[in-house]
Amino acid sequence: MKAKSTARAGKKISAAVFDEKFDSGEDITGFLDLEKAIVVQRVNVDFPSWMVDMLDQEATKLNVSRQAIIKMWVRERLDPSHRITR
Repeated sequence: MKAKSTARAGKKISAAVFDEKFDSGEDITGFLDLEKAIVVQRVNVDFPSWMVDMLDQEATKLNVSRQAIIKMWVRERLDPSHRITR
C-alpha cells in the first residue's frame, strides 16, 4: 500500500515520516497547508437526559460517536444539500 504524502511549497514527505517528525517534537509547519485549515470553535449545549439517550441510540445504530451524529444533523439542517439518505 502506498503511503499518503503531505505537501506544501514543493515539500513532500510520507505520512509515516510526518508522524515520526511530529512525535519527536520536530517543527512540521513547513509541511502544512495552513491556508486550507478549518477553524473549529467549541460550543457547549445542554440537552435533557432523554435526548442524550436517544442521540446515543442513534449513534450506536450508525456506529458513530454522539458528537458525530450531532454535527451531521446540524449540518444537514443548515445545508440540506449535505443530507445523507439512509
